[in-house]
Amino acid sequence: METTGKLKKSIGLPQAVALYIGAVLGSGVLLVPGLAAEIAGPASLLAWAIMAVLVLPMALVMGLLSARFPNAGGVAYFVSRAFHPKTGSLIGWFFLMAVPIGAPVAALTGAGYMAAAFGLSRGAVIATAAIMLGCALLVNFLGMKVAGMVQVAVVAAIASVLLTAVVGAVPSIEKAHFVPFMPHGWASVGQAAALLFWCFIGWEAVSHLSEEFVDPQREAVKGVSVAAVIVGLLYFFTAFATVGTGSYGAFASSVSLVLIIERLFGTSGAIVVGITGIFICTATIIAYIGAASRLAYALAKEGMAPEWFSRLSARQGTPVGGLLFLAACFALVLTLYSTEIISLKTLIQLPNATFILTYLGGCAAGIRLLRDSRLGMGISWLSFLLTAAVFPFTGWSMLYPLTIAVFCWLSWHFQKKIQVKPEDKRNSEKSSCSQ
Repeated sequence: METTGKLKKSIGLPQAVALYIGAVLGSGVLLVPGLAAEIAGPASLLAWAIMAVLVLPMALVMGLLSARFPNAGGVAYFVSRAFHPKTGSLIGWFFLMAVPIGAPVAALTGAGYMAAAFGLSRGAVIATAAIMLGCALLVNFLGMKVAGMVQVAVVAAIASVLLTAVVGAVPSIEKAHFVPFMPHGWASVGQAAALLFWCFIGWEAVSHLSEEFVDPQREAVKGVSVAAVIVGLLYFFTAFATVGTGSYGAFASSVSLVLIIERLFGTSGAIVVGITGIFICTATIIAYIGAASRLAYALAKEGMAPEWFSRLSARQGTPVGGLLFLAACFALVLTLYSTEIISLKTLIQLPNATFILTYLGGCAAGIRLLRDSRLGMGISWLSFLLTAAVFPFTGWSMLYPLTIAVFCWLSWHFQKKIQVKPEDKRNSEKSSCSQ
């Protein structure tokens, strides 16, 4: 291993599109369409349409910033350029400490779908989650060229299953399921839209991989635009099939996709959903591990993280320091979960505020760094206001980024005292010599 060097440029347009889709199209597609339909009825499709349109500016902010300032620091680097290095470092640590929890949650969610399909025990769920995390770490160690190729295959499989489910549901779609269209009023559409917001977060993750884009101007802007359209369409048509077949309400809302696929494949549909859940969650994990390991590398290069975080594999040119840090965190989280010290519900809520603050920081940076572009300014403001409106609803999870902020402040304060002491000593020596 070596501690210096540069990350390899190996991500082309197809890989960039797949990485963006994998980061955004998470387990929400298995759960949210039914839950949104339960809130707003058929009118939930209006919420999906609105979010599918609004997601484009949210995605473009990160694409434009990545194209102009390709750097492994991603959002943290954008914030540093726009405001102050320490502000950027704080945003970076928010994201870096969210992934060690978010990735195991995604793995446990995917493993849970597999367990439901095959009747696996709780221990098997944890073991499956560990294997998923291990595979994602290995893929990222082998490099983003390999990770991008794997992501293309995984995303293609996910899209195929979803499209098959939608097409297969067409014969079961009935006009009666769309009447009444808005049973709970306009307010319910807004409530559904707030829920859907979580399905469209993830664009900021791939910004950390922008330094490895072969052509950042092409991969960042075109890649995120194509991905935004594909994600929006996949979500909307899945929701349309859910509403059109009436696959929601009470218990059915959380398993709407299961019901749709079971109609198509019979009892083997559960197995299809279980395997699909593994694919969807693995795609998200690969993207976020890639982002976090590159961020760890970038923070260390700036002196804002332990020096060993900057270690690269001499052969692969990948950030092994960051990957080792994440592996240790994953082991700790899975151990705590396995001993029932912490529940999955708590794990799911814990990183919410840190992810939103990361996105808020990126949007705020876009407002300043893209001020020479009317389009850039407009979409940055829109994304910032949308994200800010959601933040107050994170509740007690705000305590997690607050703890991270306090830790960072203490670390910087301690580091400053260490740096000042040698200088004070030299000044003291000069003074004694002059006397």
